[in-house]
Amino acid sequence: MEIEIHSLSGTKTEQYEGLMEQVKALFSAETDALAKLSNLLALLHHQFQWFWTGIYLVRQNQLVLGPFQGPVACTRIDKGRGVCGTAWQQAASLIVADVHQFPGHIACNSASRSEIVIPILQNDQVVAVLDVDSKELAHFDQTDQYYLEQIAALIHFPLTV
Repeated sequence: MEIEIHSLSGTKTEQYEGLMEQVKALFSAETDALAKLSNLLALLHHQFQWFWTGIYLVRQNQLVLGPFQGPVACTRIDKGRGVCGTAWQQAASLIVADVHQFPGHIACNSASRSEIVIPILQNDQVVAVLDVDSKELAHFDQTDQYYLEQIAALIHFPLTV
């Protein structure tokens, strides 16, 4: 099934509102979780032209790189390490205005300057994190957090890889 996807204009809120409809359409048209995640990340990445957009999956006691858009990334992150590992450990969304000031930051790519990480929960357990990086300082805000949390709530597992 072909889904018509197009770039949206307007305020950040208006763009997210329009994207929510596109995400729901993408998800309803496909049953494979990997395909859904891949298209979701492409949709978000290209709409907002972020530096890096991806998912890390919880595998035993590490986050393991899943589908993403952007340059090559770190493949494994320990619980409590860096922004992603801390968001996983705390089961809480994190917005970091300057990643180079974050204690224990993992510099997968030195061009990344700010980051938002949203845990993906299932049965009150973190099963993955949505990670987005920008080349700009203080790029992410509460609007990003609100809508990315809404999108994360649409992601269901298990994911067969």
